[in-house]
Amino acid sequence: MAVVLSAVFAFALLQSLINPVLPQLQTALHTTPELVTWVITAFLLSASVFTPVLGRLGDRYGKDRILVVTLAFLALGTLISAVATNIAVMITGRVVQGVGGSVLPLAFGIIRDEMPHKKIPGAIGLASALAAAGGGVGLVLAGPLSNALGIRALFWVPMILTVCAAVAARLIVPPSPARDETSTSWRSSVLMAGWLLALLMPLAQASHWGWASSKVIGSLTAAVALGAAWLVTESRSASPLVDMRLMRIPAMWTTNVISLVFGTGIFAVFGFMPAFLQSPAQGGYGFGASATEAGLFLLPMTVTMFLAGLLSVRLTLRVGARAVLVAAAVLNTAALTMLAFLHDHPWQVLISMGLLGTAFGAGMATMSNVIVAAVRPDQTGVANGVNANVRTIGGSLGSALMGGIIGAHLGSGHLPAEDGYTYGFAALVIIALGALLAALFVPRQQSSTQVRRAGGTSPHPMESDEPVPVQPQTLPARSQDEARCPH
Repeated sequence: MAVVLSAVFAFALLQSLINPVLPQLQTALHTTPELVTWVITAFLLSASVFTPVLGRLGDRYGKDRILVVTLAFLALGTLISAVATNIAVMITGRVVQGVGGSVLPLAFGIIRDEMPHKKIPGAIGLASALAAAGGGVGLVLAGPLSNALGIRALFWVPMILTVCAAVAARLIVPPSPARDETSTSWRSSVLMAGWLLALLMPLAQASHWGWASSKVIGSLTAAVALGAAWLVTESRSASPLVDMRLMRIPAMWTTNVISLVFGTGIFAVFGFMPAFLQSPAQGGYGFGASATEAGLFLLPMTVTMFLAGLLSVRLTLRVGARAVLVAAAVLNTAALTMLAFLHDHPWQVLISMGLLGTAFGAGMATMSNVIVAAVRPDQTGVANGVNANVRTIGGSLGSALMGGIIGAHLGSGHLPAEDGYTYGFAALVIIALGALLAALFVPRQQSSTQVRRAGGTSPHPMESDEPVPVQPQTLPARSQDEARCPH
């Protein structure tokens, strides 16, 4: 468990550690504001593509082996970024780091394989809480670490942690007992990368290209075409990268919609809130904070993420997963609304960060447990890989959308105007309502309190103190005829 958690934490740190120092990184690499934002976007795009691929490979070749491979790529990418002397090499390193996105679904799969049934929900809740809080910890540590050891330390320190986690995983994590012998669809991987890139590019560059330009229209058209081809390929594949049959399970499609929306909001905040806080107050917003002070503004989000992730399992036992996810969606919407319209005073930002952290921490831990309980053990890696992938795609979309809106509203001195942040966060509020709607469709479950009052036993492993078998709500393996003709 310690090895798995250290691997999760290493990746979570790299999600946000460099966000507060992007201006300094821009200066050090002699690049432009538009290009330096791709340090974030390239990482998320890479994670979006590789997470389901390596989740599938983990199910086939063993989660223990693929975890070591994933951590090795994460360390290699961090090393490349640490020694980068220009923006091209830095972005290359971040793309390689994105392979580490599969750490989380692999970790969930290992926990399910190795832990007693009654301890699985708590263990997954702890891993989810650490994954959520790790991003916040990165925002808090960025300023002090770069001040003390230099900006390159933001890569060297996680690299050392990642190497240690990889060695420990190779020596300690036992082989996976469940294997899926189907192959991986590489054509689907290429098509997924294509439609994601075609979608993200116009969102990020529309303010410079123009929303009605041929580049934007052509890219969006290509995204639709490639996305349609990807869906057709997945539906006809005997070993799909994202098994669309799983999406027929209510627990899967609802949690994936929530994950997409939550990812859109949280990664946009990770990417742009530090710059908002560091903006000089003379521009009508911001507090002129240093990188260290900006991290302290975000500390409530980090703390509440971790605590909410830990407490969500017990809360789910009492009121059910649907109630927890509905509450998390409400808090997420409230936090983004505050950021859009109530950001003039420090206390307003602190409260909104606390609400956002509570929503994301509780939601992430609850969704992970719902998914693990809904599928077979051999599908744990790919199912959680899909969920983590959807969240990362949401993060890519949120970062690109927020960057495009802010870039279209520049004030004096080429600094973003307050309207850019207001409109950007307001757009995230509208998207956040989708999570609230999806949460209402999460399958209702009896709470353990209701079961005990009725004198029965808990029907769900998340809601029992005794080790009971998981009853997956999955579909039977498709036949060769179905693989050739999905209709």
